[in-house]
Amino acid sequence: MKAAFYEGNKSIRLGECIAQEPKAGEVQLKVSHVGICGTDLHIYHGAMDKRVTFPQIMGHEMSGTVAAIGEGVSNVKVGDPVTVMPLDTTLCDASDPYKHIAKNMKFMGIDTPGAFQDFWTVPAFTLHKLPKSLSLKHGALLEPLAVACHDVRLAELKPGEDAVVLGGGPIGMLVALVARATGANVTLSEISPFRVDFAKSLGLDAINPKEKDIQAHLQEKTNGQGADVVFEVTGSAAGAQTMTTLPRIRGRLVVVGIAPTPHPVDLFQFFWKELVMKGARVYEDEDFEAAIKLADSGKLPLDKIITETKPLEEAKAAFERMEKGADVMKIVLEL
Repeated sequence: MKAAFYEGNKSIRLGECIAQEPKAGEVQLKVSHVGICGTDLHIYHGAMDKRVTFPQIMGHEMSGTVAAIGEGVSNVKVGDPVTVMPLDTTLCDASDPYKHIAKNMKFMGIDTPGAFQDFWTVPAFTLHKLPKSLSLKHGALLEPLAVACHDVRLAELKPGEDAVVLGGGPIGMLVALVARATGANVTLSEISPFRVDFAKSLGLDAINPKEKDIQAHLQEKTNGQGADVVFEVTGSAAGAQTMTTLPRIRGRLVVVGIAPTPHPVDLFQFFWKELVMKGARVYEDEDFEAAIKLADSGKLPLDKIITETKPLEEAKAAFERMEKGADVMKIVLEL
């Protein structure tokens, strides 16, 4: 069978690998579609070389069907369409209620081999069954959609509330769409003209803060009150600086973006407005189930989120296309 191997220094090699027969408690999947995400791009750039094992098979945003099951597996059967919540918590304390962010959690596709291969063997507990009405192509969007569902859930966002999303990449765009589906009034702030136009094509209120004052725009939109919730999805110093200026009194901040270095934050705003801030990392089972239900509802423009689909043989070209990134939202590989 074939797989795409990351070998360091932006090198991706298509080659043969051996399918792993499922052991007890494991399931072998026939991979159908795999999305390329920002984390994969970081790996490609060498930023995670100390964490991966060479040659690394990346990929964790996937869909597929069950090809074989190991002893003791009862939650799926051969032929079932599924997606994977790529958190291997095998080594975590069974009593830990937060295994999704536990110290010993292994992120599949980073710490262990991922889905850029024809057949992928995974722990059975990571699987979520998909309805037959949901295409496997759209199934590859469920992992990032689950991230967005997790973020919105932790924000305790309510219908009619005003929400601001800072950052319009794939995750920010999905957060905005999930927030809108929740019934919130959403404003998206993004400096990429392509992403601003893309968000507007989806019916979102989107502005470029380099061209228009986001705080003034929000004050006008909310009658001077500010946002109930701000999602910081950029991981940037500018995002950290801006996020505290936008909430209303007792507003909520949800930090989603990964900041590679510490950024200054205006703590006076927390004191003055009694703000609440939460971090939001990955997802839990209920977020995957919420994502599957929302994706299957047809309420989200999932086709538009996928910029293009390429075969696994063109994985290298897909990464190069993403690297340029000027007019790309999501590239999905089809196996």
